[in-house]
Amino acid sequence: MGDTPSGSALAVGLGVRPGTDAVRIVRAVRAVVGDATIGCLATLDRRATEPGVLGAAAILGTPVMAFTAEQLADVGVRHRSDRASAAVGTPSVAEAAALLAGGELVRDRTIIDGIVIAASSVLPHS
Repeated sequence: MGDTPSGSALAVGLGVRPGTDAVRIVRAVRAVVGDATIGCLATLDRRATEPGVLGAAAILGTPVMAFTAEQLADVGVRHRSDRASAAVGTPSVAEAAALLAGGELVRDRTIIDGIVIAASSVLPHS
């Protein structure tokens, strides 16, 4: 996948287990997107209020966007997970959340230290 277009930010989709530490999340995000500007973290609604997700958002200086399992399940994605479907009711969290929060997927689903990360481009607002 290519670099982020100049002047844009990324919507970073997260798939995390309950209790995942903020520092682990930030490390995983940075391993996937490097020093790219992050416009938001996006995830399943019931994970958006997890202390680790909120802490990661605070460290990264970005808001968290939350989507229901139903919203995520309606998104066509490249990678589907039977495990995620059984656990949270949608076959994709990270890719679907990144797509709902942003535009074109620029980083496919990648798993780092048990954390699923995907990213889409976010066009700057005028």
